[in-house]
Amino acid sequence: MATKRTALETAATTTVHDQHLKQLVYRKCLQALVDPISATTPHNFCTTNFQQSSTTWCYECEGLLWGLARQVIRDRMKAQERNKPEVFRRISDAFSVDDKTQQQALRVVKNSILEGNSKWSAKIQLTVICAKGLSAKDKTGTVVPYVTAQVGKVRKRTRTIHQQQQELNDLPVWDEKFTFECHNITDRIKVRVWEEDNDLLLKSSSKLRRKLSRESSDDFLGQTIIEVRTLCGETDVWYNLEKRTDKSAVVSGAIRLHIKVDISGDERLAPYHLQYTCLHEHLFLYQYKDDDVRLPQQQQHQLKQYQQQVAGTTDTVVHTYDTAWTLYFDEYGQQIVEEFAMRYGIEQIYQAMTHFACLCTKYRCVGVPAMLSMLLANINAHFAHATANAAVSAPDRFNATKFGKDRFVKLLDQLHNSVCTDLGMYRKYFPCSDSAKLRDLKCTVDLLTSITFFRMKVLKLANPPRASNLVRECAKACIETTYHLMFDACREKCQPSADESVKFWSELIKYISIGIIEDDKNIYTPVLSQFPRELNIGQLSAATLWHLYKTDLKDALRVHAKTKRCKTPDYMNLYFRVKSFYSKYVAELSLHKESIPDFPEWFVPFGMDWLNENDEHSMDILRNAYNRDKMDNFPQTSEHTKFSNSVLDVFTQLNEALKVLKQMDCPNPEVYVEMMRRFSTTLNKVLVAYAEMVQEDFVKFVSSEKLACILMNNVQQLRVQLEKIYENMGGPTNLDADSNKVLNNLQKKLNNVLDKLSAQFVFVSFEHGIQEQINKFGILLAKINGPQLAKSQMAREVDLVLEPLMDLLEGSLRRYAKQCEKTVLKYILKQLWKITIVCMEKFVVLPPPLGSSEKATLPNAKIGDVTKLISTHLKEGLKSMNSVKDMMELLARDAECSLTPKQCVVLDAALDAIKECFHAGGQGLKKSFFEKSPELQSLKYALSLLYTQQSTGQQLIKKTFISIQKQQVLPSQYQPPVGEVSVQVDLFNRPKTGEQKITVKGG
Repeated sequence: MATKRTALETAATTTVHDQHLKQLVYRKCLQALVDPISATTPHNFCTTNFQQSSTTWCYECEGLLWGLARQVIRDRMKAQERNKPEVFRRISDAFSVDDKTQQQALRVVKNSILEGNSKWSAKIQLTVICAKGLSAKDKTGTVVPYVTAQVGKVRKRTRTIHQQQQELNDLPVWDEKFTFECHNITDRIKVRVWEEDNDLLLKSSSKLRRKLSRESSDDFLGQTIIEVRTLCGETDVWYNLEKRTDKSAVVSGAIRLHIKVDISGDERLAPYHLQYTCLHEHLFLYQYKDDDVRLPQQQQHQLKQYQQQVAGTTDTVVHTYDTAWTLYFDEYGQQIVEEFAMRYGIEQIYQAMTHFACLCTKYRCVGVPAMLSMLLANINAHFAHATANAAVSAPDRFNATKFGKDRFVKLLDQLHNSVCTDLGMYRKYFPCSDSAKLRDLKCTVDLLTSITFFRMKVLKLANPPRASNLVRECAKACIETTYHLMFDACREKCQPSADESVKFWSELIKYISIGIIEDDKNIYTPVLSQFPRELNIGQLSAATLWHLYKTDLKDALRVHAKTKRCKTPDYMNLYFRVKSFYSKYVAELSLHKESIPDFPEWFVPFGMDWLNENDEHSMDILRNAYNRDKMDNFPQTSEHTKFSNSVLDVFTQLNEALKVLKQMDCPNPEVYVEMMRRFSTTLNKVLVAYAEMVQEDFVKFVSSEKLACILMNNVQQLRVQLEKIYENMGGPTNLDADSNKVLNNLQKKLNNVLDKLSAQFVFVSFEHGIQEQINKFGILLAKINGPQLAKSQMAREVDLVLEPLMDLLEGSLRRYAKQCEKTVLKYILKQLWKITIVCMEKFVVLPPPLGSSEKATLPNAKIGDVTKLISTHLKEGLKSMNSVKDMMELLARDAECSLTPKQCVVLDAALDAIKECFHAGGQGLKKSFFEKSPELQSLKYALSLLYTQQSTGQQLIKKTFISIQKQQVLPSQYQPPVGEVSVQVDLFNRPKTGEQKITVKGG
C-alpha cells in the first residue's frame, strides 16, 4: 500500500524540489500581487524623471502621462502591500522565505514594475496546420478556405486550399509557418478563416472593397483570438472558431495552431504553466499539512449541498456547486492563484487539473474524495461535453492540454488502482462508525465512476471496465478477506478444540451475520447505492459469505460424520443456526430463490443419530410414564378427560420430536421425506410397545370396570393422537409411500388391540349375565301361545320377554357412556351385540337335541354359526337311517323342540327392539352395522331355515336328504346299482294348532 501511495505522489508532484523554479515563481508571484492585473491594467510607459515637466507616452493607454504617474504607481504598490499583509505573509510562508528576504524581493519587483514593460518583446512563431468542420458558404456546398493571421498591425495570409488538394477526410491542411515580432504584451493574435469567392464578376469589386474597408469580400468562416500574455513556450492546440459579433452568421469548425513564443530575456525561464504548477503545489502543501485537509468554508458548504443532492436527501436543486470546484484554497491562497493565473494566462482547466493532481496525494483524507469527484466531473465536462458548434473531438482537446496527456493518464491510472485497493478494504478505510468516512466512501465510488467516464468519453477506450463491476469485485474481495480474518479469529478463540467442536462453526456464523452482513445490509448498502439494479452490497455480502462458509462447513461435517466428535444435540443446534442464517439472508437472493439448498444433506447422518437417540429416549419416557400411571391406578389427566397421564406424556415427547423435525423446515424434499420415514418407525415402535404393555396388564384390571375403561380409552387416545400427528407430518399427500404404509399399518394394529380388549372386557363382564338373561328370555318366550298375529300387535309380548335383558343392557350402557370414549363405547357395543345375538341363537332359536356330552360343550363353543352344528347333526342322523320310517321319527323328534309361529314373530320383533337399543338414537351402532352383522345373518338364516310357514322339514328333505340320496345312487365299483325306487312325500300344516302332518307313499 505504501508503494502504491508513493507512486501516486510521484505521478502528482513534479516541482516541489526544484529550488531554482521555486525562486522564480516566488518573484513572479510577488510581481503579480504587488500590482495586480485585476485592479488595474499595467502601463507600458517611457521612463522619465519625476522632476521633468515633459510628458510620457504610454504604449498601452496610447496616451500621454506626466511624470507624476510613476509616483502614483509607486504609491499604489505600497497601498497594496499595506492593505493585504496576509496575502504577502502567505507567500513568504508557502515558499519558506524570511521577512528580510521578502523585503529585498519586494524592492526588486517594485523597481521592475516601475521600469514598465517598454523593454518587453517577444518573437512569435505561428504555424497554421489544418482545420476541420468548416461550414460551406458556396452554393455548390464545397469549401475553398484560406487563413489570415494578424499580430498588431502585421497581417499574413496562407494559400487557398481547393477541393482536390484537401485530404481524404475533408481536412484542409496548410502547414504554413509565420513569424511575428511583438513589443506589447497586451497584443492579440487574430486568426480568421475565409472562403475564397471564385466569382470572376466580383473579383474587381472585392479588390476595391479591400482597399477601402480593409476587409475581404470573401465569406467569413470563423475566427479565434489569442491573448499574447497567455502564451509561453510551445503549444499545439485546437481552437474552436467563433463569430465576430453576436449578429454574425453561424460558424462551425476548429483550427489547429502550433504557437511558439520566445520572450526576450525569458528564454531560459520555465513556461508560465509550469510556474503556476510550482505555485499551486507549494500553496497546497502549506495549507494541507500532513493529512489534515480542511477545505475552504464556502467550498465545504457547497460540497455538502452537492452530496445531499446526489444522495437524494434533499428536494432542493443545488446550482451553486457549479462554482465550488474552482475554489482551491482559503481566501488568501485563492487570491494568490487567481492573480497569478490572470496575469500569466493560466486556463481554468489547467488549474483544475493541477489541483486534482495535488489532491490525489491526499485522497484518503476526509472530504477529499468529494472534491476529487467534483473536479474530475468538471474536467470530463470540459473535454467531453463540447458545444454544438465544436468540431474538435474530446481526445484532440485532451491531447492539446498543457498539463500533459501522458502525465494525467498516468495519474488517473495510479488513482484508479489506489481507489480499487481501498474499496477492496472498505471496512478498514471507511469504518461504519464514522459518518464522514461513509460519505467519503460514496464519493469514492462516484470518483471511480468519473474515471470510467473519462476513459470511455475522453480517451475513447473501447471497453473500459464498468464502475459497477469494479465496485462489485472490490467489495467481494473485501468480504472474502473479512471472512478469512473472522475465521482465524474464531479459530483462535475456540482453541484448542476448534477442529473437534461444532462451537467454532456456531460462533463463526454468528459473527458473520451480526458483524458483517448486518453492517453491509443496513449501513453500506444505502451508501453504495449508485448502481441499484447492478449492485446491492448486502445481498453480495450474504451470497459471498454463504458460499465461503458452506464450503468450509461441508468439508468439516464430512469429517465429523465419520468420527462423531460431538454430541448429537450440538449438531442439531448447529443445523438450526445454519438454517436460520440461510432463511434470513440467503433464501431470498435471486441466485438461490428457485434452487434447493444442499446444506440439509450434510446433516442427514446427525439427524438420523438424533432420531435413534430419540427412540431410546421416547421408550424410557414411555416405560416411566406407564409404570407411574400403573402405580397410581391410571388416574385421569383431568375431570374432563377419560384417559390417563401416560398417554399425554408419551405424545408430549413424540410431538416435541416432531416439532424439532418441523422446525428443521428442511427445504430439500428428499431429506425431509427421509426424516419423516425414520420418524414413522419411531412412532410405530413406541405406540406398539405401549399397546403391548396395556394388553399384558389388561387381564389384571379387566375385572375393574373403571380401570378397564381407562386402559381402553388410552388405546383409543393413541389412535386419536396418531391421526393428529399423521396430519401434522403432512398426511397422505406429503408423506412418501413407505411412511404412509407404516402409519396406516400402525393404525390397524391399534384397532385390533382395541377390538381384542373390548372383546375380552365384554366376555369377562357380560357373558354370564347375558346367558342368564337370554335363558329368562327363552322361558318367557316359550310361555307365549296362541294364534299368530302381526308384528305390530306384539308390543306387549316383546316388552315382556325383553324386560330382563333390557335392564341389563341399558344399565350397563349408561355407565359405559360416562366412562368410555365414544369410539370405545362403540367397540363395547359391537361385542355386546355379538354375544347377545349368538346366545340368542344358541339358547333360544336352535336348542339342539344333543346328547349330554354335546350339551356340556355347547356353552363353551366359539362364536359362530350354530346352525352348522345342527345341520351336521341332522346329516349324521340321515346317514344312519335305514328307511323312510327312521327319517320320519327324526323329523318328529325335532319338531317337538321347535317354536310356534307366534313365538317366531315375537322373536323377530324382539330383535328389532334390541337393534334400536344398540342404535341408541344414532349415538350407538349404525344401522348398516346390523345389516352386515354375520351373527344376525346366522340367526335369521336359522329362523328362515327351521321355522318358516312352509315347515323346516320340507327344506331339510330338499337340501339334505335328497342330496344324500343322490350320493347314494352313484355307481359303486364293488356293487353296481340294480333297479329303481319311487317315493311320494306329502307335508300338511294345521293352522289352528300349528301341527304338521307328513304322508309318505312308496311306489
